[in-house]
Amino acid sequence: MAKSLRSKWKRKMRAEKRKKNAPKELNRLKQALTLDKKGEVVMTDMQEIATVVPAEKIKKQADVNMEEAEPDDGKMDMDSKRNKKTLLDEHGQYPAWMSQRQAKKMRGKRLGKKGGKGKKKKNVAW
Repeated sequence: MAKSLRSKWKRKMRAEKRKKNAPKELNRLKQALTLDKKGEVVMTDMQEIATVVPAEKIKKQADVNMEEAEPDDGKMDMDSKRNKKTLLDEHGQYPAWMSQRQAKKMRGKRLGKKGGKGKKKKNVAW
């Protein structure tokens, strides 16, 4: 499909458009990066929008935050009030990630054990 006449034409026209717009794009880039008389980039407009912070300060702050952080023992924060076998919490609810079909299956297993009899199996009479 990439070799069709239409795609070849579109590729050719995109290349022509790139050639045509290249000088405009270059001027726009130069204007965006205009330098002050001192040789620094003009940041007055940028400072109105956002605060400019040097990269070294951010790196130092990140290092300090990493040192202050509590040592992690590698365990996930899990709901400790959930039964590991049935996956029910203290309110009798299944986890949010469990599908309705899985929950129904688990409920059937759990209630089947409690009832004693459970479902009667169909045997083939020969």
